[in-house]
Amino acid sequence: MTIAGTFYLIPSWAIAVEVLLTVVSLFVFGSIRYRLDKNALTYGMGLVIAATFWSTWWHGSTNLRQAVDVGGFSALLPTLRQYLFTLHGWDELIHADTMLFILGLTFFVAAIAQTRLLESISFKVLEKRRGNVVVTIALLAAIVSLASGILDGVSMIGLMIRTMIVILFLSRAVKKDIIYAVMISTVVTTVCGMWLAYGEPPNLIMKSNLHPHLDNAFFLRYCLPVAVASYFIVFWNLRRRFSGKTVEVQKLDILDRHTADVRFLQASRHGEMLTPIEFVEEHEERLGGHFQPVIERLYNGEPLGEALVNQKVPAEIRKMLLGKFVWENVAEDLDHYYVHNFGEEIEKKDDAYRRIQSTLESVSRQRRTSQVLGALGFIPFISLLIWHAMNHNVPLFLSSFSGFAVSWFAIASIPKMRLLALREAVHEYKEYLFLIPLFFSITVLQKTGFLNQLSHGLNYAIERLGSSHVAFAQFAGTTFLSAILDNNVVADFGGRALQGMEVNLIHLFSLSQIAGYAVGGCWTHIGSAQSVVAYAFIKKDIDEDFTPFQWIKMMTPIIVEIFIAAAILIYLQAALRI
Repeated sequence: MTIAGTFYLIPSWAIAVEVLLTVVSLFVFGSIRYRLDKNALTYGMGLVIAATFWSTWWHGSTNLRQAVDVGGFSALLPTLRQYLFTLHGWDELIHADTMLFILGLTFFVAAIAQTRLLESISFKVLEKRRGNVVVTIALLAAIVSLASGILDGVSMIGLMIRTMIVILFLSRAVKKDIIYAVMISTVVTTVCGMWLAYGEPPNLIMKSNLHPHLDNAFFLRYCLPVAVASYFIVFWNLRRRFSGKTVEVQKLDILDRHTADVRFLQASRHGEMLTPIEFVEEHEERLGGHFQPVIERLYNGEPLGEALVNQKVPAEIRKMLLGKFVWENVAEDLDHYYVHNFGEEIEKKDDAYRRIQSTLESVSRQRRTSQVLGALGFIPFISLLIWHAMNHNVPLFLSSFSGFAVSWFAIASIPKMRLLALREAVHEYKEYLFLIPLFFSITVLQKTGFLNQLSHGLNYAIERLGSSHVAFAQFAGTTFLSAILDNNVVADFGGRALQGMEVNLIHLFSLSQIAGYAVGGCWTHIGSAQSVVAYAFIKKDIDEDFTPFQWIKMMTPIIVEIFIAAAILIYLQAALRI
């Protein structure tokens, strides 16, 4: 930096200030009121931080300048080659292997999701358990918790919400309970999914920063107990909310009984998959004055076709909407089915029912074939995960891309479904792009030696307070930070401060931090990508007046319960370590 012809070396702590301002700006300008674009903010500040680092690095290194004076800028080529032309170099700068793994994972899950596997299982359980809502949602949460350990949590929460919403509407649950269930899905996909590294970016970041100390055995020993305890807390809260709620399975509408097939048909014929409420909202203008009454009927649990008929929507509009919601080829039969559902012309209703049933059975066969082909993608995916665990030189991203490559055959012959899967994957991955300049900024901060001071502070605290209390303090601190900042950023920053410690301390403190990222990420609507997805869904499809403060108020009781359970387990792990 030059002032009045005199050069002043920019101090290294200036980079720390710039990184801090970037992270705080994400909260202030990207959370509640201003809603600025996160990418514009982080990439802009990334350029500023890179320029500051270059000035500090160049002018602060006499050896570097002397090497350039002697050999020219070609003296920089070995360093540039190391960081810009190798996966290891990019991985050190921006967690390239992790970001590529997440990219492949979003496409892999998007392909699997189109086969409607989660809906098939959930509604089969609902039928077997005679419409018991608690048991069905509990099993749904268990499946998603298990899957979130190895599959992308953002993708899993989207699937869970839409499946759960259908069940809750059928049980005629009230709006506040539906909102609560959507919010709880963030806990299922973050805290309950922390039992393994691969489904949650903060866990992957910690695993990358602290290799080889954090392996799969670490997650199963240290993180699995917190995940299991959190699941039972989730189950207890869902049981209190929905105890006694049932769905009258035998009286379900034909489309509701074949939810998985209808959604498969939507995706294959229209290239989109919408709940009835989302669909009606897209056609508000066409429904005109019928719109609000139809929406209210849907919230009360009425099927779409029945709501349109009962609200006396003109037949032409009904058939058009039913055709766009399911398939034009069955629109006429669907309309006849709903018109004569409560009438005296039973024969017309039965004839329409048989034709609709025949179409859905044909779709069901195609769906089951796609599910089998999609499931084959798990073979290379899990195999390469195991290979990576045995040999860290095997890039992690190969597993997710290979899984996607195989699962792609499940939907490859269905053009509109292919496009839908790609569109959903791209949309979900965009949620992570703002992290790249932040990862680079934290790497730069580490190069300046700033994070070494945090390590020294931790060692001093351990000497004064003991490792168990320091572990709890880290858990509490990361919970708070992850509630107001993105938990991926907090993970990258906090994880690097543990480098160089004893392995036992790395394990204990990693548990504390990972639990904090998960719990804090659920506490507010901006703490994690899953919270962002859930909050946006509530605002768009359930209650447009829902506020961040209502989120915090409703979420705090279960967060406190999980916080206490996790704290007890952290102290137990600390005692076992001793």
